[in-house]
Amino acid sequence: MLRNLVRAVFTIVGAMIGYGVFLLAKYLIEFSGHEEWVDFSGVQELCIIALFAIIFGLLFFRLTPTLKKQGNKMANNIESDLQKMSTNDIIMGTIGLIAGLIIAFLISQIYATINIPFLNVILNVITYIILGYLGIIIATKKGPDIRNIITSSRSAASSGRNRQKTGAPPKIFDTSVIIDGRILDIMKTGFIEGPVVIPEFVLVELQHIADSSDSLKRNRGRRGLDILNKIQTDYGIEIYNTMSEKALDEIPEVDIKLLKLAQIMNGKVVTNDFNLNKVAGIKGVEVLNINELANTLKPVVLPGEEMELALVKEGKENNQAVAYLDDGTMIVVEEGRKFIGLTIKVLVTSVLQTSAGRMIFAKPAAGR
Repeated sequence: MLRNLVRAVFTIVGAMIGYGVFLLAKYLIEFSGHEEWVDFSGVQELCIIALFAIIFGLLFFRLTPTLKKQGNKMANNIESDLQKMSTNDIIMGTIGLIAGLIIAFLISQIYATINIPFLNVILNVITYIILGYLGIIIATKKGPDIRNIITSSRSAASSGRNRQKTGAPPKIFDTSVIIDGRILDIMKTGFIEGPVVIPEFVLVELQHIADSSDSLKRNRGRRGLDILNKIQTDYGIEIYNTMSEKALDEIPEVDIKLLKLAQIMNGKVVTNDFNLNKVAGIKGVEVLNINELANTLKPVVLPGEEMELALVKEGKENNQAVAYLDDGTMIVVEEGRKFIGLTIKVLVTSVLQTSAGRMIFAKPAAGR
């Protein structure tokens, strides 16, 4: 019963399209200056209309299974895309569609001066379709940037703590910097300028780490999710949906995806990953490394300085002992093994600075 009803509906639609095709053909012939070709009597015109309606009605009747199949496929694709989209993307897409249709309406008023009815209709349809589509695409692709700009403006007006310059490049966070957690304190100081971007695939990686069978990884993943939730709560930063970035679909590695996204958005990657830092340099992507920042901000220690330290364990070489500064910097004390467990004065002999951190060498001060 339902199948026959669908066929009947398609047949009626086909007949109506056939009638429309006849009217369009008649108008075009008249517009070309050959009115005599379509100078039909009432009965003749009715018969021709019936012929067009029957031909197109039968055509749509025969094509009903194909059209129905394609319609179901299209509906399933749309439903699948909507399920993958976040609520924010759907809202932004709807707003973009409305904005596009409003602009199309304003432009369509210009077409009212064209005294060609069918051309008028065609131009209106094309304008509404193109601007509606552009409204959806622009709103969904640039939605995170728009939200971040609005959020940063509100924050600057209320507290001035999260000041962001809209002209500054986006800062794209990777998994390591979120798990580390120090980025949250840096954001509180207002040093992070420009929109903050947390890609969807970074969230997925955090979830995988949090679901790991290894307890250490699981705890790190859960800490990362807690930090991410805190960032979202405090600064209103949404997860960036990368589905619209087709260039990322064929890239399986998260790190390479991150660098590609940075190139697309002309942004900077914020990370703690030493290897990612190196690869980014090769690909010409700018990186903000939190570890490098922390090392830069550590107090300067010069050879010849004297300090008091608690020696806590043995070093790798004979007679070496190891101590730590308050900021975690390791100090290797030559000839200090016999003082392990004691607090003594040491004299700095050399400082080794590497991209992985800083190491200080010292020896017991005179009198020891």
